[in-house]
Amino acid sequence: MGSWIEINGRRIGAGCPTYIIAEMSANHGQSFEQAVEILEAAKETGADAIKLQTYTPDTLTLDCDNDCFRIDGTLWHGRTLYDLYGEACTPWDWQPRLKEIAARIGLELFSTPFDDTAVEFLERMNVPAYKVASFENGDLPLLRRIARAGKPVIMSTGMASVGELTEAVQTLQQAGCRQLALLKCTSAYPAPPEAMNLRAIPHLAGRFDLPVGLSDHTLGVSAPVAAVSLGACIIEKHFTLSRSQPGPDNAFSLEPREFKTMVDGVRLAEKALGEARFGRATGFTRATSRKS
Repeated sequence: MGSWIEINGRRIGAGCPTYIIAEMSANHGQSFEQAVEILEAAKETGADAIKLQTYTPDTLTLDCDNDCFRIDGTLWHGRTLYDLYGEACTPWDWQPRLKEIAARIGLELFSTPFDDTAVEFLERMNVPAYKVASFENGDLPLLRRIARAGKPVIMSTGMASVGELTEAVQTLQQAGCRQLALLKCTSAYPAPPEAMNLRAIPHLAGRFDLPVGLSDHTLGVSAPVAAVSLGACIIEKHFTLSRSQPGPDNAFSLEPREFKTMVDGVRLAEKALGEARFGRATGFTRATSRKS
């Protein structure tokens, strides 16, 4: 393991440009044409990759409406899990076609699998990497199956304790994962800024000696830029064509103009970080320097 990973020849880690992932999630609205528009719009904003989710309602839950299977106290309050996942899932027959389109426009495409059948499907697609969702980082058999694929893995930390995260990292490594990155994540939708705890980013990097980034569910663009200043080398953010469209994830997703603002802010932050250097700045005239 080390302080960087590589996805299709692109090195990701300390000293490299931040790797920016647009999360499509459910924002395709069950329209293949809209999913393609999302790919194209994400590329225009400067995103490096698009991420899907690979599951069906039946691979995640039961078609049951008792209280144990009904959502309480969140953005999706009152809905059954089966109903929500049915609306949110990305049809599997779309995914190979979307990967081909993404490749044509210069965008990487990979996905989050939620069970072994999804991993096997994504292996047939030959995805370049895997994402592990926060709520799956405790599914150790799934982690072992993902690790055996031999691809780079990006894992969200979500609500895992340090002990649970240590177990997840060790499980992946022992099962053959040689390239692993972690994403600091607050599993709230949307996430309030005061719950982000971005100072955990350098702590995670130091504790695990791994590249660390941010999976962000806040409503703005400040948290990703701040995260880069703390050493984040990956930013993942939900992406939608318009929050006015109906859908379970649109409310906490960025529209193209906002996503572009975030990308520009991240790139500016990278330049501003510079080096631990003191004294006169280079590239400025003497007259300019006296004005400071």
